[in-house]
Amino acid sequence: MPNLSSLSSNSNVAIIGASGGIGAEFLRQLCADPRVERIHAWSRTEIDVSDPKILTGAIDLFDETSIREAAVASSIAAPLDAVVVTTGVLHDLSIQPEKSIADIDPESMLDVLGVNTIGPALVAKHFLPLMRRDAKSVFAALSARVGSISDNRLGGWVSYRMSKAALNMLIKTIAIEHARRFPHAVVVGLHPGTVDTDLSKPFQRRVPSDQLFTTTESVNHLLQVVDRLVPDDTGLCFAWDGQVIEP
Repeated sequence: MPNLSSLSSNSNVAIIGASGGIGAEFLRQLCADPRVERIHAWSRTEIDVSDPKILTGAIDLFDETSIREAAVASSIAAPLDAVVVTTGVLHDLSIQPEKSIADIDPESMLDVLGVNTIGPALVAKHFLPLMRRDAKSVFAALSARVGSISDNRLGGWVSYRMSKAALNMLIKTIAIEHARRFPHAVVVGLHPGTVDTDLSKPFQRRVPSDQLFTTTESVNHLLQVVDRLVPDDTGLCFAWDGQVIEP
């Protein structure tokens, strides 16, 4: 059953961050889509796959050369119909989301902004010019509801909120420019909901069970959203249920 029936048949797709929980599920579901002919699965760590429609390679969001080379390699055979950026960081061994402004650490903040905002900006810089121009194409980056300034009622998580709010502004800005040469294109942010991955695991305790998605559920919802997108939607951020998230 096609996931992306609104895109061209024999679609050429790139997934950035294909080794992560959500990225790997995008890879699995798109691989099962008969309309997707080729998937370029880019990640920092090696992916072990055997399907002939999947081409793997390394990418580092802190290395613009690797991003440029990935973009060129993804578009040699055909223009790109869809690019999905699934990378993101909330915490790791050296980074924890701030509980208050007293916890702000400039080096950690720069790392979060580097992965969540600057990395996707560089992906857009090199991938957007190589996308299909004569039919619908989609550039989507995973955002988050906590990046909404108007929806922020709790505070905290300063770096993560900043990075996602900046990502949403990036999406709006590049969408305006991209539409001038690619009138059928859609550039959007996607909020996957709270998904049972390593990113959310330390913070799942207070999440109701019916609001914690598996990666399969989340990606299935997101692909339905992507399939329904039209050019008038470009520049917006959509939640997993298709609702627009206000800035």
